[in-house]
Amino acid sequence: MSASSPIVETATITATNPVATKSNGDYKGFIAGVFSGIAKLTVGHPFDTIKVRLQTSSSSHFSGPLDCVLQTVRHEGLRALYKGATPPLVGWMFMDSLMLGSLTVYRRLMHENIITERNLHRLPAAVRPSEASIKQYSTSLPALGHGFAGIAAGWTVSTIATPIEHIKARLQVQYSQSKSGRFYSGPIDCVRKISSAHGITGLWHGFSATLIFRSFFFFWWGSYALLSSQLRSHTTLREPAVNFWAGGLSAQVFWLFCYPSDVIKQAIMTDPLGGRLGDGQRKYRRWIEAARAVGNNGGMRGYWRGFTPCFIRAFPANAAALVVFEGVLRALREGEH
Repeated sequence: MSASSPIVETATITATNPVATKSNGDYKGFIAGVFSGIAKLTVGHPFDTIKVRLQTSSSSHFSGPLDCVLQTVRHEGLRALYKGATPPLVGWMFMDSLMLGSLTVYRRLMHENIITERNLHRLPAAVRPSEASIKQYSTSLPALGHGFAGIAAGWTVSTIATPIEHIKARLQVQYSQSKSGRFYSGPIDCVRKISSAHGITGLWHGFSATLIFRSFFFFWWGSYALLSSQLRSHTTLREPAVNFWAGGLSAQVFWLFCYPSDVIKQAIMTDPLGGRLGDGQRKYRRWIEAARAVGNNGGMRGYWRGFTPCFIRAFPANAAALVVFEGVLRALREGEH
């Protein structure tokens, strides 16, 4: 995923490195993604718990992120910051594996089949790149291509991300310290109750909201390619440092664009499902209803509730994840020689 690193040329299509024409190294992206998911959860889950609680509670419940942290630790203990961590611990291993693995595949396929010299020359003169750029694109993928590959990877990973994030969100908004006071005693109990009352498809509640949210991966992976290229061109940073800074900063770019859609997604995923589940009356039947409710309840600021811990979390969690991902890819490549 780096722009010019010596990572698996056969698997990773990046902003400036030689383009691969083979696909026999694609599997390495899936393996490296597992380790990325572990790193992301370890660093980022406490921030995520605070974010979800701020997003889904009334404005009078917590005065801000610090108050949310203090109340959570005071009333529920330090371990409460890792509530709901089991689904993403397993889930993010699979999610990052599928997201980052499919990203390497989509990058390669896009370059081999869409962003080719022939197709670029067919563009109208008003939007056609210069001849120099076209020559460059014949051996590299432009940032725009990385962005569209990111959308495709986001939609792909949404298939498994939806039930994982759905269960995680419901567990994170349970405020009782004792299990006896919680509606769900844990992730398995949550899965069992929802599937019993609403069928297995009930676990995919919020799927369309997840697709909308992950469409913003365009900004994440497009900016990651741009930042990686600029850091290599204008600094003397070593490869892990480039991965760290580009990974952290691109994640913050992503959250600046996508955050309101995440607030709406969380509102849908923590909305009572009703029916035989007996958890309350369902409020949102459609995405637009949840979007309007967020605005009606908090105005424009309602779409940004919990943004501070999310934005702070984005850098260290994703910087660590990208360093691990790129490092494992390099190790896998070196292991072949």
